[in-house]
Amino acid sequence: MTDDAVPELRASDADRERVADILRDALAEGRLDMEEFGERLDATYKARTYGELAPITRDLPAAARTDSAPRVSMAKESAPSGSWAARVTGGEGSSDWAVAVMSGFQRKGRWTVPRRFNAFAFWGGGEIDLRDADFAAGEVEINCVAIMGGMQVIVPPGVEVVVRGIGIMGGFDHREEGVPGDPGAPRVIVTGFAFWGGVGVERKLPRAERERLKEERRQEKLERKRSRRELGESFRDDVRGAHGAHLGMLDDHHELMRERRRERREDREGRREERHQRREERERRRDREY
Repeated sequence: MTDDAVPELRASDADRERVADILRDALAEGRLDMEEFGERLDATYKARTYGELAPITRDLPAAARTDSAPRVSMAKESAPSGSWAARVTGGEGSSDWAVAVMSGFQRKGRWTVPRRFNAFAFWGGGEIDLRDADFAAGEVEINCVAIMGGMQVIVPPGVEVVVRGIGIMGGFDHREEGVPGDPGAPRVIVTGFAFWGGVGVERKLPRAERERLKEERRQEKLERKRSRRELGESFRDDVRGAHGAHLGMLDDHHELMRERRRERREDREGRREERHQRREERERRRDREY
């Protein structure tokens, strides 16, 4: 482990899997017996922080942490904020306004947000998506007026959001306020008012980033399956009798628990996405009825 460890940081499932791989290698090399391996593996999957993970492999040599079991980093690196300097371009915006009267509008993809963007919706709706946009200035204002309609402002992670809108028998979404922005990231101020309508503010990853993370999780899952398969083949040759049966049952139990946790997370995300889609569909139907 590193000397600049931050033991109070929460450990991820991937961190626990790396420690478990180190223990399996140590067992295969004869550095741990079956009883000690079982105890340490149980402690690994119960660990919640780096401080609880660190002692589990502290007495194992560095050779046991190479190849299939990379060393667990005890200091979280900050996530890259992206090229904000390149996205704050200065100059003029590519679109200054949008109007929806008993209809809808969208501003999304690669476009330049002006210093002030005005949006108006009457018996209609609109979507202002800033995830892939450039910005004419370090601080931009999105002025939304929704009368018996609705608008949604979508910002990427790292952008600071300030909401100054007023709702009259309607509402403005303030949930994304208070989240600090990344260095160099623009500041988005949402103003205006909603009468019998609403203005929502939502923070989402860009689509390309979501796809990249999804592919990384898929590759990690495939790598874990491949490692477990190779380890199982090795154990079938080297581990005999009750010790081998006990180890297989222990691994199956923990794998089943991890799969169930992943399935529950995926189910929650799926239900959340379905609710969001149903809500959008209801809003579109209501807009068409108006």
